[in-house]
Amino acid sequence: MMNATIKDIARLSGVGISTVSRVLNGSGSASKETKERVMEAVRELNYVPNGNARNLKMRQTSKIMVLVKSIDNPFLQKIVHEMQSLIFLRGYTMDIRNVSNFEDEMKIAKEEVRAGNPCGIIMIGGTYGYTNEDFGSLGVPCVLVTFEACSAVDRGLYSSVTIDDVAEMKRATEYMIALGHRRIGCIYSNNSDGETPNTLRLQGYKQALEEHGIAYDPGLVSQRTDMWGSGYVFGFNMMKILMANNPDMTAVVTIADVMAIGAAKAILTSGRRIPEDISVIGFDGIEVAEYYSPALDTIAQPAQQMAQYAIDAMIQMLQNRKTSHIVLESSLVRRGSSMKV
Repeated sequence: MMNATIKDIARLSGVGISTVSRVLNGSGSASKETKERVMEAVRELNYVPNGNARNLKMRQTSKIMVLVKSIDNPFLQKIVHEMQSLIFLRGYTMDIRNVSNFEDEMKIAKEEVRAGNPCGIIMIGGTYGYTNEDFGSLGVPCVLVTFEACSAVDRGLYSSVTIDDVAEMKRATEYMIALGHRRIGCIYSNNSDGETPNTLRLQGYKQALEEHGIAYDPGLVSQRTDMWGSGYVFGFNMMKILMANNPDMTAVVTIADVMAIGAAKAILTSGRRIPEDISVIGFDGIEVAEYYSPALDTIAQPAQQMAQYAIDAMIQMLQNRKTSHIVLESSLVRRGSSMKV
């Protein structure tokens, strides 16, 4: 079978060849809907750029370094997977480095720039404690994905692609409240001194309770941060503690699907049922949560769009240094792990 061409992509996506070229090269303008149609056609046709043209492009550019905070997180893995093909299509190479919870991603980024000379840095996951000096001394375009710098940082120094973590966690909690739950646990972990998406999600949980006249009970929130391991293990252990301390708890919201899966395991091994005894909702929208039994409700983040916009932002910064800050919407996915009380 012959390889797909730009003409094939144009035909399938219903746009002109020049529009396809602009989308793939990150040059010129195209609407969000057009970009999504083109990239969907690219994936469907398994399009691979012409090797000779790509090699020429590669000699003229360099690599993009992707730093991932805890790459064992399935949601972050999904973003990285989407980015790989997108970066390849643009004619760049991609290096990936895992950053542990104990490491400073900005420090590592500066080391990578000095040692490997990447043309740009993408950070997936991280904290909000960066400064203007950090971005200024980095020396290459930087895109933050799933988080952004604090409000004191000049937004002209970096780009970002995020969701509204406060609003989305509030939505998850209000979903449980709408089902009649009042004793709602929250499995939360924050392994950083700075503000992170996790701390923002806890704020969303608190806001939902306050706006619906439900008193915040610290005993319903997992507070320990010294129990290391994967999100599954943390969720399992925290759920056991919450159930032991709160026998009247009827629902639990979590800040990650991996924690929700661990929590579900703890519920079921205790002899309780989901959702008849305890309702559960996760956060992220990872594939395994759909195939867990029972399938778990979740707030699904748009990983594919996040990757697309992050690469678009990087190419834009490389071409004209113009920055952008995109906030995408998540979706509430109901699969049956929550019910009315």
